[in-house]
Parts: sequence; structure tokens; C-alpha cells
Amino acid sequence: MTGEDWVPGGDEPLRPSDVLARSVLRPSQARDPDGPDSPFGLGGVSCGRPLFFPVPEEDLPVRLSRRAEATGRHYYGMLVAFDLDQLTDGRRYTSVRFEVTLDNDDALAVRLDNDGGALGLSYGAGAPRPMTTAADRAVAAAGAARPGWLLRLAPRPGRPRAWSFGAHRNRFGWTYEDPSGRLFLPLTYGMHALIEVPASVSVLRGRLDVRAESLGTWRDRTVRRHATLQDAVPFREVLPGKVEPSSAAVRLCMAADVSSYSRRPNHLAERTQSWLVRALVDARRAARLDESAVAVQAQGDGQFAVLPVGIDESTVIPLLIGGLTDALRRTNHGLDPAERIRLRVALHRGLMKPADSGWVGAAAIAVHRILDSPPLRAALRDNPAVDYVLAVPDVLYRDVIQHSEVPPLPDRFTEITIDLPEKQFLEHGWLHVPAGEGA
Repeated sequence: MTGEDWVPGGDEPLRPSDVLARSVLRPSQARDPDGPDSPFGLGGVSCGRPLFFPVPEEDLPVRLSRRAEATGRHYYGMLVAFDLDQLTDGRRYTSVRFEVTLDNDDALAVRLDNDGGALGLSYGAGAPRPMTTAADRAVAAAGAARPGWLLRLAPRPGRPRAWSFGAHRNRFGWTYEDPSGRLFLPLTYGMHALIEVPASVSVLRGRLDVRAESLGTWRDRTVRRHATLQDAVPFREVLPGKVEPSSAAVRLCMAADVSSYSRRPNHLAERTQSWLVRALVDARRAARLDESAVAVQAQGDGQFAVLPVGIDESTVIPLLIGGLTDALRRTNHGLDPAERIRLRVALHRGLMKPADSGWVGAAAIAVHRILDSPPLRAALRDNPAVDYVLAVPDVLYRDVIQHSEVPPLPDRFTEITIDLPEKQFLEHGWLHVPAGEGA
């Protein structure tokens, strides 16, 4: 990639919701030989929560595809990121080592990508463009779950080159070095690895570690300091199920749409899209869903999401609604009335199958019919104080809501009929208009 291919971005710090842990870098030496006032501290580091996404056999290189077929092993992309604190007193970083250790000795990093180009991403005037199937998986997984992480892999002026180590081992990582210390800006970094795990492994545990060296002046002489985390940062991630592109299954799906989006000027529309994506990710996280196993279709002023197979709807649906309530409350806090996000939201369930241009199935159509229905639009218009209104089909109300003992309770729903003659659509449903805490 040339300098003309570089695009700004990836410099934003990790979002609080994406930080696994924030730790202080401690001096490697047991005692400071130059006295208690010497500049030993190297500040701190924020480690992002690793993101795993499945890479099916057909997307693997031929060698790994054959190995997967012979051994039954599964493969996952792994995105990791970290932020360094800015140093003070004229000190500069000269070396930083980010290390991952997987607790399972049979889980290996079979490929380590030092930048987005090695992964298969092309960086131009806009968002990263996938040029390979592996990169396409990364874009799909990171798009909603970790916005901006793939931009961290872009070539950026003022950042030292990454050197990887530990390929085909369970302990691996990346080292950034610049003896002069002038290139460690910006201080935001991201990496990608392809992980191989036995088919029996459903939860991947491990540790993240960071070591750093700084250069500074102390008592009129140049001093180098070494520091590391006092304790490695543990992580535990449930691995998403293997992707079967051609399989059909009964799934829960969710559609959301921003009210009065078309009236917003471009700069506000752009921020609104970001707020929407973040709120919906936070809602799903509150429902304890694995974001990398959620299929998301962005729609500008809305979003359609198909949730993983096999979830417990009696747990997920109340948590999802409660999470959405909290997420929108946080999003709208302090915003002007013209900026505030107000949503129409619909849930449905049914047999669906991914196809070349979206999801095929009656539920995928019905959820959008309910979303755009007059009763839902009227409910949002007639209740200007609420952040959202929700509608569900009768089957979800009878199976889940009616038996729920946590908010939103069944008596907070009212019956509606969605009758769209021009679409030849008629369905009985239930409407929820939140009111107050936990509504």
C-alpha cells in the first residue's frame, strides 16, 4: 500500500464497553537504582476484549481446508486491540510487545497478520474493503461489534511496523519497535490472528500481556526503562458456532428503524447511524448474546439482525428489551430534541435461511411488515416522551411474553392487528409502549 492508500481513522480510543481491563505498567526492576524520584512509571494500557468470528472450511487456504477436513478442527478469526497511555516528561516508547497466551495447548495461532493488507483489506477513501473471503468475515464481525478496530490495522504515518512471533503455538503476539521513540504515535493498535481449535472446544480462555520500554532523560543522561503488567489480563470467550451458509433454522430476528431520519442533515444523520449501531450492540450485549454470531444487515436509518440458533428466548427477549431501554436512555441523555433517537422496533421468529442478498423466510418479511405498520407508527407519534415502541407477533407473546415474570410484563402489552391489504399481509400482534423504569 502506498501513502495515498492511507485513510485517517483507527485513532479513536477503545470504547468503555470494549475494554476488557485497564492495567498499570509496572517497572521490571525490583528497585530503582537511581532513587525514588526517577521516572520509572510507564503509565497504563487498556486491553480490548478479544473478538472471535468463525471462518468456515471453504474460506480457508487449501492446506488448512484439507487439515480441517482430516482433523475436524475449527478455525476462528481473532481481533485484538490495545491502547497505550501518553507518556509525560519528554519520555517516549521505544518498544511494545503485546502477547496472547491460550490456556488450551491444542489451540494454535496458525496465521498472524501484521496489518490489514496481510488480512486482505484494502484501504481507500472510506471504510476498509474486503478483498478476500477472510477479510469479508472480519468486516462482517467487526462492523457492529468493534467499529473502528479494522482501521487500526491500516498503514498509518507515525506508527512502527508490527513484527509477529509464535506462529503455530498457543503463545503468540506482536512487537512494535522504534529505537528513536519517535514513531509511537498514535497509541492505538489492533491485530488479527487465525486460530485453530479442537472441535470439542466451545470456550476459549487465555491471557493478554503487555511489555514496554521507554526512553527518557534523567539527571542529564539517557535512560531506558522496562515495564510490564503486574498480572496478565485473563479473558474467557464463548466461541461462535461453525457457520453453515446453506443451512436453514428457526431463529429470532429483530428490526429497528429511526423515526424522522430523513429530516436530519448529513452530519447529524452520520452521528445517528453511529448512535443506533452502538445502542443495538449494547442491547444485545445486555442479553448476553455472542455478537459475532449475530447476522446484521445495516439499513442506514435502521437495522435488521438475525440472532443465533438455539437461544433461550424466555431469557433473551426480556434482557434484550431491558438492554435497549437502558442503551437508548444513555444515548439520548443530554441530546437536543432534534438529535434524540426514537425507534420503532419489532421482533419475530421463524424458519430462515441466508441467501445471496439477505435472509429468506416468512419471519424476515413479517418483522418488517410489523415494523412499518400503522399501529406502530401511531404509537411512537402519540407518545413523544418514549424512546421506542415495540411490537411482537402473537406467537412470541403467547410463547414468551405471557409467561414472563420480569419486565416488560404481559399486562404492559396491548393487542393490535396489522392489516396491510396492499401487501396481502394480516397478522395479530401485541404492542408495548414503555413507561418508567423497567417498563
